[in-house]
Amino acid sequence: MVTITSSGKPVLSFKSKAEYTMQVNVGPAFGWGMGAQKWADLVKENTGGLINIKPYFGSALLAGKQTNWFQAVSEGSIDFVMDSTINASAVIKSLNLFSLPFFINTYENVDKIENGNSGKQIVSDMEKLGVITLAWGENGFRQLTNSKKPITKPSDMNGLKFRVVGTPIFVDIFHALGADAVSMNWGDAVTAFQQGAVDGQENPYGVLLPVKIWEYHKYLSNWSYVIDPLIVGVSKTTWDTFPNYIKKAIQDAAIEAAEWEKAYVRRGLDGFTSINILKNKFNDVPEVLDQMGYVRHQGVQIVDLTPEQRQAFIDATKSVYDKWIPIIGQNIYDLAKKDIGQ
Repeated sequence: MVTITSSGKPVLSFKSKAEYTMQVNVGPAFGWGMGAQKWADLVKENTGGLINIKPYFGSALLAGKQTNWFQAVSEGSIDFVMDSTINASAVIKSLNLFSLPFFINTYENVDKIENGNSGKQIVSDMEKLGVITLAWGENGFRQLTNSKKPITKPSDMNGLKFRVVGTPIFVDIFHALGADAVSMNWGDAVTAFQQGAVDGQENPYGVLLPVKIWEYHKYLSNWSYVIDPLIVGVSKTTWDTFPNYIKKAIQDAAIEAAEWEKAYVRRGLDGFTSINILKNKFNDVPEVLDQMGYVRHQGVQIVDLTPEQRQAFIDATKSVYDKWIPIIGQNIYDLAKKDIGQ
């Protein structure tokens, strides 16, 4: 039992655990992983060392099964989480909104949805099942890489096999584009790339750099077909044990860490906006500022789709909307369109 004081006055006592756990799917070298560690460090600082959060990278608490994080956090077996919305989309169907192909195509629209009525509804959907969202982080817009050829039109994907995230909407997208989609963990994917069993994959730049994608693939298409936000959250079971000002300290830390993490993964991809945030607000100048340029410098041929080329991909994936909007919820989709002015 620990008694906390604020302004010299005793407040509610609560049982503080020696360690609070945090689920993180990636490793500590990724921007997302660094953001998780920053959140844990800020919480410790903001609470005077009373709340110690340990990030468990690589979904270590879930034996690598990252799609189980929502259930574990909602049940309270894991306290905190900084993880992908994709990995919770099987439970929270509205999260598949972010995976509708070519729907959210700018950082401005990402922010509008997260802060708008559609984002608030998604947060409410999660809270009803026991996960409280304190902030939104980001993995990034997912790009396409492969070892065979430049991809500029849907027919270029015919017959190619791509490693995709293990959720149904991704399989549907790639099938609509004429490609074969296979789900596997990254270690198995690397082996498959090396053996030629799998031709390509899709991930944001914030993943492509740490995994050194140029060692396997020499072609990249900037198609930004889906966005991959992160939930910076906490189990309601854990949250309810904290007094209000500890809650505030944790949420303030979450907001600050998420702002840094978003700027880090967006750096160089949104002009100088995120670079300036890192420099001016956080006094942070990462070694690599131009992520796309860095990948190109490694010998990767990068294709930027023209509006006409992009439209061909949009037209080819309309069947995904027909199937998935009823699953996501027409109301959420309509709210999102209003949030971004469509």
